[in-house]
Amino acid sequence: MRVVMLVPALWVAQPAAAQRPPVTTPAAGTTVTALSHAFDRAAPQPLPLWAPRTVLGFDEVMHGHGRLHVTCTDDPARGRCPRSDTGEGPTGRQSILLEFHEPRSGQRRDIGVSGWMERVEWERSCSDDYWDKSEYPLWTSATRECHIAPAGTAATLQVAATDIGALVAGRWRAELHLDVRGGVGGAVLGRHVFVLEVTVTDTERAAIHLPEHGGSAAPMDLQLQLRAVPPPASVGGEAVLDMCLYDGLGSHSGQLVLVARDRGPDVPGRPRDAFSVWHHAGGRAPHERIDYRLQLLYAGTTIDLHREAHTVLTGIHSAPLRPVLLPGMDQPVHCVPTPLSFITPRVPAAEKRDGRYQGDLTIEMRLPTRRP
Repeated sequence: MRVVMLVPALWVAQPAAAQRPPVTTPAAGTTVTALSHAFDRAAPQPLPLWAPRTVLGFDEVMHGHGRLHVTCTDDPARGRCPRSDTGEGPTGRQSILLEFHEPRSGQRRDIGVSGWMERVEWERSCSDDYWDKSEYPLWTSATRECHIAPAGTAATLQVAATDIGALVAGRWRAELHLDVRGGVGGAVLGRHVFVLEVTVTDTERAAIHLPEHGGSAAPMDLQLQLRAVPPPASVGGEAVLDMCLYDGLGSHSGQLVLVARDRGPDVPGRPRDAFSVWHHAGGRAPHERIDYRLQLLYAGTTIDLHREAHTVLTGIHSAPLRPVLLPGMDQPVHCVPTPLSFITPRVPAAEKRDGRYQGDLTIEMRLPTRRP
């Protein structure tokens, strides 16, 4: 009798062979990296400067690249962090404070740039993939030696989405200057300069803002006055509403469009350029309506607004600005001031019905379809 035994074959998956980083000599002189970044504040995106494990230097141990470190310069506007070797151990990720400047509004804000270093082995003496798993601050020459010193250094540098999201709408600029040094307390081997251009939009917050009222809606008194002299008695007046246009683009729009509407009926004899308030009893006769005109003061120029007409304001990107704090925000933005005058021409009081008048006015702002 013959017995046949079937033995299943067992395949063991083997990990891919770990590879060394390429041999890299620290860059001498000044290396300039220009980066442009754009996002909307509703969904900020991180800004990488050095991708994870960017190799600054790697070669046989004798070259000493295992003690490379990065320091800031003596210009705090170009990054604030230690300017010399701190010698501290693997304490993890730390931030460089970098000043961002928005030229249009003059705003300045410090943003954290997160960075860390990792040491690399020449042989896999203490790791399975050449990489020491510890994370070091950028500005230390410290290492974790295991039988043999490390042979290289890699760095990661980025602005996290949560940090860069602190910038309000505008076109921000910053320069980060970092020196790469070798050895304990070593000399500068080369400098890295990052030139950053960050465009931030915030279109969800675009608004016609009324600073005196803290929002986009307000009651308005036409400031009508009865004047008996000279006769006949007349009624009229003028009132001004503080108004500011925020385009959600850092006031970098080429132009904005305003459309003014009221809810009154389009009755015969109502002037095309007139807006109206109506007697509270609901009448629609001429003696139950008081007309007023709207004038906008923009960049030193007075502009008449007409009902339903598209009024184009050009040169928003160069118009004067003022800071305002929008609802729900913890830092100011800059909008274009456009005070709105309500002018009620004087009419004989005898031609108007006694009582209270009221009406609704809506100002609509239309943003450009093409954004910065």
